[in-house]
Amino acid sequence: MYRISAISTPGTPLHLLPSSSSVPTRRRYPRSSRRLNLKPLTTRIVLLTRRRQLDQIVEEVESAKKRYGRLNTIVMNSVLEACVHCGDVDLALRIFHEMAEPGGCGVDSITYATILKGLGKARRIDEAFQMLESIENETAAGNPKLSPSLIYGLLDALINAGDLRRANGLLARFGTLVQEHGGPSILIYNLLMKGYINSESPQGAVTLLDEMLRLGLEPDRLTYNTLIHACIKCGDLGAAMKFLKEMKEKAEEYYDGCLQPDVITYTTLVKGFGDAKDLLSLQEIYAEMKLCDRLFVDRTAFTAVVDAMLKCGSTSGALCVFGEILKRSGANAALRPKPHLYLSMMRAFAVQGDYGMVRNLYLRLWPDSSGTISNAVQQEADSLLMEAALNDGQLDEALGMLSSIVRRWKEIPWTSSGGMAAVRLEALLGFPKSILRPHLLNKVIPSDPIESIMIPFEATRPLLGTLQLKNVVMRFYKEQVVPIVDDSGSCIGLLHREDCNNLDAPLVSMMRSPPPFVSTTTSIGRVVDLVLEKKHKMVIVVHCENLNGSGYSSKAVGAFTRAHLYRLCEPEQKAALVDVNK
Repeated sequence: MYRISAISTPGTPLHLLPSSSSVPTRRRYPRSSRRLNLKPLTTRIVLLTRRRQLDQIVEEVESAKKRYGRLNTIVMNSVLEACVHCGDVDLALRIFHEMAEPGGCGVDSITYATILKGLGKARRIDEAFQMLESIENETAAGNPKLSPSLIYGLLDALINAGDLRRANGLLARFGTLVQEHGGPSILIYNLLMKGYINSESPQGAVTLLDEMLRLGLEPDRLTYNTLIHACIKCGDLGAAMKFLKEMKEKAEEYYDGCLQPDVITYTTLVKGFGDAKDLLSLQEIYAEMKLCDRLFVDRTAFTAVVDAMLKCGSTSGALCVFGEILKRSGANAALRPKPHLYLSMMRAFAVQGDYGMVRNLYLRLWPDSSGTISNAVQQEADSLLMEAALNDGQLDEALGMLSSIVRRWKEIPWTSSGGMAAVRLEALLGFPKSILRPHLLNKVIPSDPIESIMIPFEATRPLLGTLQLKNVVMRFYKEQVVPIVDDSGSCIGLLHREDCNNLDAPLVSMMRSPPPFVSTTTSIGRVVDLVLEKKHKMVIVVHCENLNGSGYSSKAVGAFTRAHLYRLCEPEQKAALVDVNK
């Protein structure tokens, strides 16, 4: 894939001495004066870009502007790259115009290449073509030259998005600029092959090979790698192995090491055999990859092998490769596995109920993995340890982990494997030992209408919306939420204690409108679910005939509050089960 790399230029000098007629010109800027070094800021922006922390980048750049004044083009180009990488093309365009306007730091070909790439990713093709035409007509700011790098940047963005129609349109308009010897280059065909794969038409990539050969273009390593990827996407592993054999034969025939399969070739094949669950072929490819003297097996390749082994159901094979990664990482820290590889191993052994292995992986996740361990990774690791203990029949260990998860993470997604394990554990333990505090509504029948237990609306002592807060402020010291009504007595909203922020303001300006409401015939169970799921502190009850049109402004007849629900709950083993921790 074509890549655009920035070329560093000297930073802007920092003038430490004031300009004065009493100071000789030759001594006005002495050699000992320090130059402004913005390289650390650029490095910091690149690091934050990888983490997609665009807000932090903008904040630090604004702080640097206040400290140093105008920043140079290199720094601002890195900010543009951050905007494009994070998908905020509008911000990138604003920064671009600030750079290009008089008094700005200026723009160069890298600036235009970055903006064109961003417009391509955002599918704003008309704007990209307008910018290219302004460059071609020499009316663009900074007077950049129309070069193949600009075309390739936009073309690569379109192809990555799978937009072959616009990519071909770009080549039809500016193709002569990137052609070699009057015809398309190998790079163009490689990009188009990738476009067919990204557009879910991988068979089209294979057909381009015949066209290349008719034009006398010899495939390079990238061509073969793309063709192998296309064959795997089509599910034709035999054709993929045929291209691998052809690569090796041509490399030997022409004594061309650049045609030898590289780590990307083997990694692609490994993923393909893993998806096909062809363990024997996977082991053969892995052995060939390790025996290749010129090939360095990196972390990505090792990770792909482990994932493929797990897909083939070979946990023992995956464990052997994982052990080899750990052994090699002692001499090369770049091989230390990422957290997601630990999770992949833990998932496989948790299903088997191998609590000891999952616990060992759990304990080594933090000290031995490389990269940031997010909260999501930590939460899944806890859940997998609980699942492994449950599948191993160690209920006490599983219960301890579930207690820790509830205290640490406050909630469990029920659709996740950890949530399913928690449900199974609760079912095995029964209500008496449950840690989710199930409560039962033994005083009511969940199918009964809410009208049978609601509080009369008058008992909530609603307040008129035109009243000022300072006249009724003591009401909110005692109650968390109060209904608000208009002059006709219809409930128009709820005012919560935390929203009371202006003593001189009328209540209607601070309320939450419209209020949550249900009809008098709604079942008690449904209202309870609504209170727990939506975390409502109060639900207004209205008559069925008042639900037409704007039902929330109708005459309210009752209310149901969370406090009322808690008074109905008792931890017994009969009647309807609810979870008040939702």
